[in-house]
Amino acid sequence: MVRAIILVKSPKKLIAARLRKIIHVSDSFPTSGQFDAVAIIEVKELVQIKDVATQIQKISGVERTETMVEVS
Repeated sequence: MVRAIILVKSPKKLIAARLRKIIHVSDSFPTSGQFDAVAIIEVKELVQIKDVATQIQKISGVERTETMVEVS
């Protein structure tokens, strides 16, 4: 299992709730600071992270994302 955190910049107030609807997003919550929400994702293979990030970037109102992969 590969875990990653995707930081999301979006002025939409309910962006965290919309993130939870994406497959492989195990949790999401709003944040303060440079990014507006965090999505925690869990996938079987590293290559799937890009697919999830692309789905998030396609959500209306998402301005940018930044992905951090867990290193163990």
